[in-house]
Amino acid sequence: MAASKKSGGHREMLESMYSVIALVFILVACVELCDAAAVVDVYRLIQYDMSGSPFGSRLASLNHHGASLHFPPGADLSRTVLIIPLRELNITFVREYIDQKKPLGGLLFLLPEVFKSENGGNKQIHEIEKLKSMLAELEKLLIHSNIPYPVYFAFENDDIDTVLADIKKNDAIGQPATATTGGYKLVIPTPEPNKVASPTITNIQGWLSGLKADGEANQLPTIAIVASYDTFGAAPALSVGSDSNGSGIVALLEIARLFSLLYSNPKTRGRYNLLFGLTSGGPYNYNGTQKWLRSFDHRLRESIDYAICLNSIGSWDNELWIHVSKPPENAYIKQIFEGFSNVADELDVKVGLKHKKINISNPRVAWEHEQFSRLRVTAATLSELSVAPEMLEGTGGLSDSRQFVNETAIIRGVKLVAESLARHIYGHQGKNVEIFADGSSLAVSPAYVRSWLDLLSRTPRVAPFLSKNDPFIMALKKELADHTDEVNVQNEVLEGLFTFYDSTSARLEIYQVASVTFDLLLLLVLGSYLIVLFSLLVITTRGLDDLISLFRRPPSRKVKTA
Repeated sequence: MAASKKSGGHREMLESMYSVIALVFILVACVELCDAAAVVDVYRLIQYDMSGSPFGSRLASLNHHGASLHFPPGADLSRTVLIIPLRELNITFVREYIDQKKPLGGLLFLLPEVFKSENGGNKQIHEIEKLKSMLAELEKLLIHSNIPYPVYFAFENDDIDTVLADIKKNDAIGQPATATTGGYKLVIPTPEPNKVASPTITNIQGWLSGLKADGEANQLPTIAIVASYDTFGAAPALSVGSDSNGSGIVALLEIARLFSLLYSNPKTRGRYNLLFGLTSGGPYNYNGTQKWLRSFDHRLRESIDYAICLNSIGSWDNELWIHVSKPPENAYIKQIFEGFSNVADELDVKVGLKHKKINISNPRVAWEHEQFSRLRVTAATLSELSVAPEMLEGTGGLSDSRQFVNETAIIRGVKLVAESLARHIYGHQGKNVEIFADGSSLAVSPAYVRSWLDLLSRTPRVAPFLSKNDPFIMALKKELADHTDEVNVQNEVLEGLFTFYDSTSARLEIYQVASVTFDLLLLLVLGSYLIVLFSLLVITTRGLDDLISLFRRPPSRKVKTA
């Protein structure tokens, strides 16, 4: 009898173990079904307010089914994320949805690998230029629109291409992804964005002291070389601005390095002070430049002969432009232009002059030199652009990446500026004297230009998301300190019309989800399994009669009383 009980207990334990193992297998199967089909790095469209008006994407979290541009006519897209490769972009369609505020769950734009900073790509030049133009138009639309749903960018890869191919196939047969049909679900579990409180802008100033003549009491004149280093674009996490204004920063650092070699020797130190300024807030009316200039004491400001601002000099072919606010007849402007023109002729390039009078009552500042002009300091901007870009455009957007910048152009720009300044400082204007000759110890270094250009092309620099202790800020400060006598750092709060919001990048999880029919079938199978398992356990432990009694209708209270 005891042996029989022991055998029954053993059998009962084995059945329970088998049941647990079966349930584990079912749960594992469910987990496998829920694994993400792809996990992709995505970059959110910028969110900001200007004068209290909202712009950009106003949401960040995402949990909707994906669809392609081949969705059936009349489909409800209010809970759908449209996945749009740049090469298939229909800008009219996107503009219509945004302008008419049609319901949409979200937008995901896929950028070709060619726009990655480390990827040159093998596409034909005309195809790249076409894509670049399309991207610039899309970016312009997005940053000036108020979009009430999440908008993200991602780079094409094999995983997301496979997902999109499946989605297109389903859309083509009129079976878009829904809760009833299944498909792919795009999930970004990120908290909603918060305002960036008191965003900091940092200006970095380097100084090379000139050499006074014996007995000279007057303050030496100063020449300023300035470049704004921050960017603005549709996706802050991708706004590296290789040309605007990475090229200007590289040129300034190389010019500082070349003159530090001259100024390190008293015999070749010029009778001019050189002031190097790396300024922030460029896309926002050069707010940092304004604060930097206003921090100067009166004597320093008065000592500045002129300032040269460097802006976008990395993709020009044969002509650069000098933009000024004072008329071309002004003696200082003529001196600057003639000095640059003489060197340009020797380098077999052209330099043009563009005069644009500033309107003091207009807060819009198109060029950095205009902040100097407002304080009555002679200044000019050297740029490959013949016309100033519109507000928040041409400031390091999505298409401004490494492969579109020509190192040779930057090297020629550096030589043009450095040679012109040196001839002015040492009194060699109009003379065919090459101070920074190729092959000499004072030659422009292509390796130096390349290394800094590569670093800048990997570093997003949107001011509200750069802290004053950011590694990039520290790297600029250290580099300028290596080439100048003293470095000062000025930290200020970005003021003006703009309010920014955080959450600039995320991880997109793409799940392949089954239809409701599949869910119901799975539920039926699991339910049937649990019922059979329960029945077997009751029969083996209590007997068939106990199992049947569980399903009998209990006697009424009257019968019990009788």
